[in-house]
Amino acid sequence: MAQKIDLKDYIRSIPDFPKPGILFRDITTLLKDKKAFKLATDALVNKYKGKKIDAVVAVEARGFILGGAIAHKLGAGFVPVRKKGKLPYRTNSVTYALEYGTDTLEIHHDAVKAGDKVLLVDDLLATGGTIKAVTELVSQLKAKIVGIVFLIELTDLNGKDKLKGYPVFSLIKY
Repeated sequence: MAQKIDLKDYIRSIPDFPKPGILFRDITTLLKDKKAFKLATDALVNKYKGKKIDAVVAVEARGFILGGAIAHKLGAGFVPVRKKGKLPYRTNSVTYALEYGTDTLEIHHDAVKAGDKVLLVDDLLATGGTIKAVTELVSQLKAKIVGIVFLIELTDLNGKDKLKGYPVFSLIKY
């Protein structure tokens, strides 16, 4: 009988990073463990097998790690969403509010086509501002968002509230 593992055991918690009062959930400890990384990516993929996903759209930087693995397992393309000025070709952009100030994300204007079925991937759902901005970018390109997946969700921050109308799946919840 296979031993069941708890993926939370592979997440390192670092108090007061990047500033006092924040408990940072470090996924590098899960990523470096081949068994835990495989289990996590398989669990994120299984929900979308057979859904004919055209592209996985992921947010820099840790989202790229998961997104690439998930795209590969789904036989889908991979589309990076980056901070302003990091993509080399024509882009669509969206500016969104942060706790203090704003940020801008970009996607290549031809990254997905109208009607493409896309899966959005990021490592962590906190307040939901970043991934909400990604939904806006993908909607600008008229692609269909079939799901949004996260390795971790911080439930007390209610980020899921910004994603109403989209199927959201989080593998680990704190």
